[in-house]
Amino acid sequence: MKYLYQLTIILAVSLVSEALGYFIPLPVPASVYGLVIMFLLLWTKVVKLEHVENVADFFLQIMPFFFVAPTVGLMTSFDAIKGNVLWLVLMCFVSTVVTIAVTGAVAQLIIRLRKKGGKKDV
Repeated sequence: MKYLYQLTIILAVSLVSEALGYFIPLPVPASVYGLVIMFLLLWTKVVKLEHVENVADFFLQIMPFFFVAPTVGLMTSFDAIKGNVLWLVLMCFVSTVVTIAVTGAVAQLIIRLRKKGGKKDV
């Protein structure tokens, strides 16, 4: 029953994010809305981590499975993209470096803010 409750919370956030993606005329994917909503719910403690932790861990464990179909799709359409492989690899490299840098900067900012607020446990 615990897993059904956790899955229901995640599905409800997904449903709301899909509705926002449909009704808000911005080029923002619904999954981004979902991440923001879930972050705000966890941050404000409306939803506690224990309320979604087990199902979220399960989804993280099976995530590589969901990359199989796109990878096979890329392999079967290699002729269409072979002229742009260098640019694709370069874009992947740059976006990975930028993601790592931004994640590190945000983590350092959060650590500094917590230390200023008197919370030493990170």
